[in-house]
Amino acid sequence: MVSVNRVGYEQEGRMKFWGGSFIANPFGSLICQASHDDEATVVEPLELGKTDVYRTHWPFLRDRRIDSYQPITKRYLDEA
Repeated sequence: MVSVNRVGYEQEGRMKFWGGSFIANPFGSLICQASHDDEATVVEPLELGKTDVYRTHWPFLRDRRIDSYQPITKRYLDEA
């Protein structure tokens, strides 16, 4: 997983972005985490070929009930 977040201030200093972008492996262990205060550009090699291995041996998504997702796709206003 790659999660990207801005860092610094916007709107004349009224809005702060907290940074802390990160890269985690399929087990949730951090591979890399950027600063919360300074801009950073990170290049990290990822082993995308292992994705199928993880999905085969850790099939968490296999048993999900996608038929039950429909209610969460509606906005509150759609039901009025």
